Amino acid sequence: MPQSPPTQQMEQLHPYWRMEYIAAPRYPETDRPFSELPALGDDARALIVYRGRLSYLLMNRYPYNPGHLLAIPYREVTDIEELSVEERGDLGETLVYAKRLLTAALRPDGFNIGYNLGSAAGGSIAHLHAHIVPRWQGDSNFMPVLGGTRILPQSLEALWARLREVASTLGQTGSPGSGSSSSAPAARQQPSPPAQTASAVEKQTGPST
Repeated sequence: MPQSPPTQQMEQLHPYWRMEYIAAPRYPETDRPFSELPALGDDARALIVYRGRLSYLLMNRYPYNPGHLLAIPYREVTDIEELSVEERGDLGETLVYAKRLLTAALRPDGFNIGYNLGSAAGGSIAHLHAHIVPRWQGDSNFMPVLGGTRILPQSLEALWARLREVASTLGQTGSPGSGSSSSAPAARQQPSPPAQTASAVEKQTGPST
């Protein structure tokens, strides 16, 4: 009679820093977070790290990797073909700025940058947004492969503060689209287009995919 394989002892992981995330209050549900978050007027609460003229950068509340950012046009569209030429240019500069900011702040080894257009491609929010995901050698370890879990070593709020701090130094010599080697500070506040003055909400919801 075959013997049963020996029982493996479960290893315990204690990421104590996660308690701050678990205990944090959650935003109420909304179908339009990317339009409503800029209207909050509180970028720390919304996790907005940069506001441009026609687009902005938002930290993904459910990141694939630490520093996962979303580049989002203020105007609510669902496809890149719906953007005006000016909006495409502004969003492109915001993407470049995001890469520059994350490089200075986190020193990743590479990036994944792209769009999920449509639910079949993984999109879950009907508002166009691009993903900027910093990557490190070996970052696809056993946790996401076997357990579908990622351990993030820093709270979103602490990382937001770090990105804003680095952005203030990048902004000393130029702004996105200026042709300089640096970008405008993330702390610079630009008003959203009038069409985006939706009622304020208290929280972003759902994975941004």
